[in-house]
Amino acid sequence: MSYWLRSESHADAGPIYVRERGQLHVVSPAAGGVQNARPLRLFSGGFSVELCLNGEDDRARRPRTDHFIFTYTKEGNLRYSAKSLFSLVLGYISDNVDHIDSLVGFPEQIAEKLFSAAEARQKFTEPVTGLRALQKFTEAYGSLVLCSLCLRNRYLVISEKLEEIKSFRELTCLDLSCCKLGDEHELLEHLTKEALSSVKQLLLKDNALSDAGLRRMTAPVRVLKKGLQNLLVLDLSCNPRITDVGIGYLLCFKKLNCLDISGTGLKDVNAVVKRIQTQIGLVQSKVPLKEFDHSNCKTEGWAEQTVLQWEQAVMEATKPQEDLKSRTAAQRFYGKTHRIEEVVKCKLVEAEIKVSGNLQFYKEDVQNCRLPLKKDVAGSHELKNNKKRALAEQERERTSKQKHLCLTVEDWDLLNTY
Repeated sequence: MSYWLRSESHADAGPIYVRERGQLHVVSPAAGGVQNARPLRLFSGGFSVELCLNGEDDRARRPRTDHFIFTYTKEGNLRYSAKSLFSLVLGYISDNVDHIDSLVGFPEQIAEKLFSAAEARQKFTEPVTGLRALQKFTEAYGSLVLCSLCLRNRYLVISEKLEEIKSFRELTCLDLSCCKLGDEHELLEHLTKEALSSVKQLLLKDNALSDAGLRRMTAPVRVLKKGLQNLLVLDLSCNPRITDVGIGYLLCFKKLNCLDISGTGLKDVNAVVKRIQTQIGLVQSKVPLKEFDHSNCKTEGWAEQTVLQWEQAVMEATKPQEDLKSRTAAQRFYGKTHRIEEVVKCKLVEAEIKVSGNLQFYKEDVQNCRLPLKKDVAGSHELKNNKKRALAEQERERTSKQKHLCLTVEDWDLLNTY
């Protein structure tokens, strides 16, 4: 089969080419027929093509070695074995963990391995993508990501990673001691949210809190029965701006088992002690309680190493530029310098407590609260008498319930902000 490529208006325009049976022929206008011709050349005879690759393409041509595990045999020979498909897929997803839409319903065992793989690549330390990836895990797994968080004397970490810290849910223990947050800090406001209603141990030692801060923190519990209503242990020591008025806001924590208000600005200590004992059933301890030695609250969960990575990044950013001595450099390398500074500051706080006196309280009928041992027989009689007084005060409180529910104008203005 053949066909003509010719136009009526261009009869003398030049040669006409015809393809027949896969070959191209030239039609001579003079002869009026088809002539065999050499294959048509689009370029001149000296034309050549050279394929140039950039650096990325060159690396793409190289054989990949991250898909293999290299080991040595007993004889010293190099041996490699291919990684499993699961490991390859896990590595790829962890490299792109910030693009995950949701992990709700995903198996916990696989999610933990995925979190560890992303953590090893320090994906959660990145400014924007790290927060987005961390939120996917906290939304799906809650307390498995982190159930206990210790940020004692870590005010720089709080400042740099505030949004990441606020993304943690279902925490049961939170230590914010020695951070100087103040009444207006965003993290203290976050404590009243539903995401942290599971907190049972809250340590706010030396945070420059006042009565206004306690009023804001307890407003959801006092009126809406939400927020920190499950609180069992509360440390408010070394906050000298807390007075007798602020202690009155704490009486809404009916489940409270241990309370520390040492180093606060109380005016009538005896009246406050009696009020705490009669209204929430807490008795003053004569010796320091183990609940407030800050050894029980530790960072625990999948994100334990992530918090350490944040801390190391902050330490590197604030490290002085001058040359350090070998001993100091070694301490910084192993992360011990921060701990030494923390111990020094805590000693100063403990000295203030010794001057002002110990005001720690505990509930007598709670067995799981680690209390000091009492061997004297007179103590048992005191326990019985205190129980009777507590029951009597509970009856009085029921009769005067309407009196305690009266709200001030400031309380209503505060509740309107939630």
